[in-house]
Amino acid sequence: MSDDRIMTLHPEGKQGVHIERDKYDDMRQALEKVIPATDEGLASKDLPILVVPLLNGALWRDASIVWFVVTVKQDLEAREVIEQVAKKKPQHVRRTGA
Repeated sequence: MSDDRIMTLHPEGKQGVHIERDKYDDMRQALEKVIPATDEGLASKDLPILVVPLLNGALWRDASIVWFVVTVKQDLEAREVIEQVAKKKPQHVRRTGA
């Protein structure tokens, strides 16, 4: 595991967090694969179950998958890679094409 870390962004301008770059990269790739670019998007609550099979298992021993999903999802929203689908309950997200 690398000591290289990344500071995440938050969509509401709040303080991000420093996380390990290898976990960030692995989670980002998994999220980008499962989040569609369709109008309907995908329910955010479904993301943890969908990304697990795509993750490098060795990186995630003793890590909170749900916490990383939320943190990296918020970072991708702040970077405008994904967005929340308006007026969709529960919360849905979709890729923006950015």
